[in-house]
Amino acid sequence: MNIKTEKMKITIAGSLGHIGKPLTQELVQKGHLVTVISSNAERQKDIEGMGATAAIGSLEEVGFITSAFTGADAIFCMVPPANYFDHDLDLLAYYKGLGNKYQQAITQSGVKKVVNLSSIGAHMKEGNGILQGTFYVESILNALPSDVALTHIRPTEFYYNLLSQVNSAKTDGFIASNIGGEVVNVWVSPTDIANVIAEEITSPLAGRKVRYVASDQLTYNELVTILSESIGNPHLKWVTLTDEQMREGLEAAGMQPAIAEGMTEMYAAINSGLLYDHYNFHKPATLGKVKIKDFAQDFAEAYNQL
Repeated sequence: MNIKTEKMKITIAGSLGHIGKPLTQELVQKGHLVTVISSNAERQKDIEGMGATAAIGSLEEVGFITSAFTGADAIFCMVPPANYFDHDLDLLAYYKGLGNKYQQAITQSGVKKVVNLSSIGAHMKEGNGILQGTFYVESILNALPSDVALTHIRPTEFYYNLLSQVNSAKTDGFIASNIGGEVVNVWVSPTDIANVIAEEITSPLAGRKVRYVASDQLTYNELVTILSESIGNPHLKWVTLTDEQMREGLEAAGMQPAIAEGMTEMYAAINSGLLYDHYNFHKPATLGKVKIKDFAQDFAEAYNQL
């Protein structure tokens, strides 16, 4: 039986990135009227080419965000990735600042349905490293009036984070982090995240809700085995670093020291299991469709291009 989906006006604050692009495609294909916020005017043509409306402006401007949200039946908001190599960046202030701007814009625009991209570890006020900001954004949005329905989407670790390891795999023959080889991590594809966001944003929402998204889970040794097969190097290894080695390596690569410390703390929380305390009691009923073997093709492509 075909169920007709009610046409909605939806605003997406995510441009056409890893999540925003497949999310826009899915929502437009289902007949919804989609507006995509982007700070890049060059994106306007691509956005309109997908059948959506472009709203070009800065997320730092509450007035602009409010205008883009006004009239929408639902909105999707997220904190765009920051430049971890910017030594002037105050990462926590960046998260809090944008969270407050979203809260003001949502209140002023009168939007009653919000889906927020958060993260694994957002249940922790501290001990989660660079993810600390997601705790505060959730807290800020939770202070919205009670008649605003709100879902926090908490994805696990993104597959594409592994692409930063391609050079090490190619030149050194190993992938490394301050996590033990037998530790299980849970990974996720942006496509699977977009599918869940689309489901949430078009479903009847009430109250406050947290929903985790994951695609696959395996140990780091199992991960390396799959990646080694994809690149044709059976000798690829997983190397476990100390926290000090991890932090020093990130700083040597040019990362801001405070963020390198936060990155190290985040991965240490994966190693100890602390980051997944809440997830383990609220796992998604089903995992996404994109598995690590699918992502391994992207890893191999990047590897072969070096």
